[in-house]
Amino acid sequence: MKLTLTQPTDATLTAFLESATGPLSYPEVGATHDAAQVSGYDNDFNKVCLGEGAEVFQRACAAIRRWEHFPKHWVKIGPGTPAIHEGQKVAMQARAFGLYWISAAQIVYTIEKPRRFGFAYGTLDAHVECGEERFLIEWLPDNTVWYRLTAFSRPRRWFIRLGYPLARHLQKRFVKDSSAILQNWVKSGHVEEDCDDRRGERRFL
Repeated sequence: MKLTLTQPTDATLTAFLESATGPLSYPEVGATHDAAQVSGYDNDFNKVCLGEGAEVFQRACAAIRRWEHFPKHWVKIGPGTPAIHEGQKVAMQARAFGLYWISAAQIVYTIEKPRRFGFAYGTLDAHVECGEERFLIEWLPDNTVWYRLTAFSRPRRWFIRLGYPLARHLQKRFVKDSSAILQNWVKSGHVEEDCDDRRGERRFL
């Protein structure tokens, strides 16, 4: 974990990730895949309906690929726009209490099905917390499209334990902001021409 008064550059984030060596900081790697309770952690299960149909599903998937589900006014992922694949390390920078809090995470698995798309990332040692979070877009048989956020976490640093009610408040704020972003995103209707499309359909933003 790294704290700074100024917004970090991509070069700073790259150097931070290069120093973030070691395994994931929790033993229950991949536990979000089954969306079950994980003992010893705060468990969060959230979902929001984004709409109906193929276009909504495609737009939401495109947003996830671009990390648009992160509320950039206070939480960003970098450096750049990381590729979504297993093993990819990412730096999360959160603006809170007048500081930039930089933490390291790693994608632990991806989901790429005709009607389900998403991924989960887990915390590395250089993170303020310990746990895993999954971001999933799901197109159900009833034609509705859902954004599901599943997570388990607990504080890793002593000062986070002292201020854990505030940390939980920020986690809930992230869920609210992220859900609102995707709801707005799927209504925008901009086409992304270079997005991978295995079914020959157009992808939308």
